[in-house]
Amino acid sequence: MSSQTFNEGLLDFLQASPTPFHAASNIAAELTRAGFQPLAEGEPWKLEPGGKYWVMRNGSSVIGFVYGKESLPASGIRMVGAHTDSPCLKVKPTPELSRQGYAQVGVEVYGGALLAPWFDRDLSMAGRVSYRDTHGRIRSALVDFKAPVAVVPSLAIHLDREANRQRSINPQKEMAPLLLSETPGADQPEFRERLKTQLLSQHSGLEVDQVLDFEISLYDTQPPAMIGMAQDFLASARLDNLLSCYVGLQSLIDADDRYSSLLVCNDHEEVGSASACGAKGPMLQQFLERLLPEVETRMQTIDASLMVSADNAHGVHPNFSDRHDDNHGPRLNFGPVIKINANQRYATTSESSALFRDLAERAQVPVQTFVSRTDMECGSTIGPITSSEVGVKTLDVGVPTFAMHSIRELAGREDACYLYRVLNEYYRYPHPPGRS
Repeated sequence: MSSQTFNEGLLDFLQASPTPFHAASNIAAELTRAGFQPLAEGEPWKLEPGGKYWVMRNGSSVIGFVYGKESLPASGIRMVGAHTDSPCLKVKPTPELSRQGYAQVGVEVYGGALLAPWFDRDLSMAGRVSYRDTHGRIRSALVDFKAPVAVVPSLAIHLDREANRQRSINPQKEMAPLLLSETPGADQPEFRERLKTQLLSQHSGLEVDQVLDFEISLYDTQPPAMIGMAQDFLASARLDNLLSCYVGLQSLIDADDRYSSLLVCNDHEEVGSASACGAKGPMLQQFLERLLPEVETRMQTIDASLMVSADNAHGVHPNFSDRHDDNHGPRLNFGPVIKINANQRYATTSESSALFRDLAERAQVPVQTFVSRTDMECGSTIGPITSSEVGVKTLDVGVPTFAMHSIRELAGREDACYLYRVLNEYYRYPHPPGRS
């Protein structure tokens, strides 16, 4: 598959996935179209070799699984992990604000967002709404306003002469998005009423009595795009880490069904993963327990397995190259990055990285490495968490990226497809990856 063809699908996925709920729904829908069967956690499971399955938790985390025909204890499971969430602004439970004749919405910052790029963007809102229907039952549905309905205006330079030299951002005071200009004397509908109206307009047949609660995020309406004089770059919101979700999804769909393969896309990575559907929670462990109830067999299988934690890496920025170690500055369009940290912020070992290098060589894909400067702190991923929770050997990799955690990030044209080609080899690898 060419990078152009691959990126066309990636751009569509990014555009259709403004929140973790939408991302998980789109992943599940694509798995279903590819012949994977849905599993309900509250019902009995009967998993059989040769079957393909998916299961969702909280509407925001998904596991896809190909049950290979080879013995699980002998061949292991080829696992890939990513996360569905990204830093953003989330609407507060009682968000209505009225200031100086303008209706605004109160927000809090989710994750380690880079705040400055959120100003002066055409913002929309999307997420999950829980409501009581006309029969008294509590239901949930996804909502996406799609149109630009909000903006966070900057303060003019004339009123803040130090803005270009020294400025901090107070998210409580300065980042409440503007919704509309209020009409004097007119009552404004509550935010829940606006959600009800949007639900009814988007979902025909819904019988909504009252919106009870919601999880709504703001997002930039500017669509993903290939940019640059030679279209060398992919610009989009949520590249960290929907890019890896999409790469893992396409790789799993194309996996060799002789071997057992798994993709887990967890929510809440950006805030520590400590939730029922996060990597620090029991979702993956419970899946493995239901797949392999007998402890001895499960431990043998985990010993033969490997987890590839796929999460974007920091590309060396040409304007800030001193922020990288001289020998470990990954470049965009030069291949996926093996991420290493001596203090276990990444879970890569020499054995797991050796396997990835071998797979990349088989796929004829270049490989890079990232190690933080010794005098700078290092971020982390679901890799160390999954490794410590499940006990599976783990590798941290990702595509090089600029502006990570910005409202609009930048990746290379070639790198997503490069990673797809390596994971394709991984899902077809004929030996137990944990014992190679």
